[in-house]
Amino acid sequence: MLEITPWKVAQVVLMGRELGRAEGELRAFIERLNEDEQASLVAVMWIGRDSFAAEELEEAITTAKTEATAPTADYLLGSPHMSDHLENGMDALGISLADAEDDLVRGG
Repeated sequence: MLEITPWKVAQVVLMGRELGRAEGELRAFIERLNEDEQASLVAVMWIGRDSFAAEELEEAITTAKTEATAPTADYLLGSPHMSDHLENGMDALGISLADAEDDLVRGG
């Protein structure tokens, strides 16, 4: 089961698209997430880049927890196309970020 809300994933996606001006804010946001949320975020990214299938979500989360060697923010920010992979991963899991992203863009 995914242990992070679509709203939080959408927040990371949107800030990731604005890294030039939002890197510090994004790094702080990721660091404030609990371990389960951070592992879920990494797992979603892995699913989005086809390292795991959507049906392997639990395995991906477990792997993210056991193989974490760097801070999650460093790992995610060092991953090319992070925002695209997160969106693709959520889509693969059947979760649309469109509404959450629209709310965030409108300031809701």
